[in-house]
Amino acid sequence: MRCPIIPPALLFLGFSVAIASPPPAEDPCAAFTWDVTRERALFRQEAQNLPAGNAAAAAPTLATDRLYQVQLRAQTEVTFATQPGKKLPDEGKRYAGLASLTVATGGIYRIALDQALWVDVIADDSLVQAKGFQGRPGCNAPHKIVEFLLPAGKPITLQFSGGRVSTVKVSVTRSPG
Repeated sequence: MRCPIIPPALLFLGFSVAIASPPPAEDPCAAFTWDVTRERALFRQEAQNLPAGNAAAAAPTLATDRLYQVQLRAQTEVTFATQPGKKLPDEGKRYAGLASLTVATGGIYRIALDQALWVDVIADDSLVQAKGFQGRPGCNAPHKIVEFLLPAGKPITLQFSGGRVSTVKVSVTRSPG
């Protein structure tokens, strides 16, 4: 039996493709480029159930380093603290809600969500611009993380909108970086 001769150029091409193409990650949550160890640990814990507020005055208070399962409301029933930062399509039923938070130490904090929905942070009646975000398709522990610079000792409002499901798991953690 005779072995086929493989041209060197074809052999090199096959070798370089094998090196340049890492095997697909088995865990879609492993694809975050940020260190999400704390968020991943929180999303493995039992979530505390909490109904979302339909207005800022009725918003429940969240604490950092805890996992919550927030029961959202029909978006049409929610009076937002300010216009959401993203206009979402009106088709289909959408869910929304409000929560509040006060951090003792100012800095960059992460809001992690298990669903694809929009999150705004409102401080002093103004939207706080996100510092960065990451999301991973196929991952819901968490699915999306958004970083915001939060002020110390001031109440802020978390505003969720555009959800396609009526519950969302949420955690707030201080960014390690």
